[in-house]
Amino acid sequence: MQVLPSALENLIEELGKLPGVGPRTAERYAFFLLKRGPDQVSSLSAALKDIHSKIAYCPKTFALIEKGEIISNLYKAPGRDKKLVAVVEDPLDIAAIEKTGYYKGTYHVLGGVLSPIDNIGPDELHIKELIGRIKEDKVKEVIIATNPTIEGESTALYIQKLLAGKSVKITRLARGLPAGADIEYADQITLSRALQERQLF
Repeated sequence: MQVLPSALENLIEELGKLPGVGPRTAERYAFFLLKRGPDQVSSLSAALKDIHSKIAYCPKTFALIEKGEIISNLYKAPGRDKKLVAVVEDPLDIAAIEKTGYYKGTYHVLGGVLSPIDNIGPDELHIKELIGRIKEDKVKEVIIATNPTIEGESTALYIQKLLAGKSVKITRLARGLPAGADIEYADQITLSRALQERQLF
C-alpha cells in the first residue's frame, strides 16, 4: 500500500541521489519543500533549471562562466598573470583559492582526478589542454593544487612526470597541520606532510 503521494515519493527519490543525502535527509528536505509556499518552491525550481541553461565552461581554463561569455574573467582580467597556472580538480576549488585574496595567477580545471577504478584516465581529464596552455601562454610556473587524496596525489605525480624536462617550474601546495590543530588528531598523511615540509624556527 502506498503511504505517501507519488509526487512526494518521486521527490524523495530524486533528492536521495544527491551526494551525502541519505533516505532520512531526503525525506526531511522533501517535507520542508512541501511546507514552503509555491513561490519559494518555484524560485528553487527556476534556480535548478538555470544551472544548465545559464552556465557554461570556459574553453581555455574549464572554469565555470556565464553562458554567452567567451572566456573566464579569471583568465582575461588585466591583473591576472597568465604565466602562473594553478591546476585544480574542480571549479569549486577555484572559489576556495580566490577567497584568500592572495592568488593573482590563472587556473586550469582538470575536471576530476585519475581513478582507474572509475575508468578515469588522462584522456578523460583536461591534461592535453594544460600542455597546450603551457606552450601557448609561455607559462613559467604550474602550481599543482589537487586534493591530498590517493587519487589527487596520483594525478599530481602524473602531471609532474609529464612536465619533467619542460622549461616550467612545478610546485605543489604546501601540506601540513592546520592552525589550531592538535597533533594527536592529525591523520598520518597530514602529519607526514607536516614533517616533510617543516620550516626553520
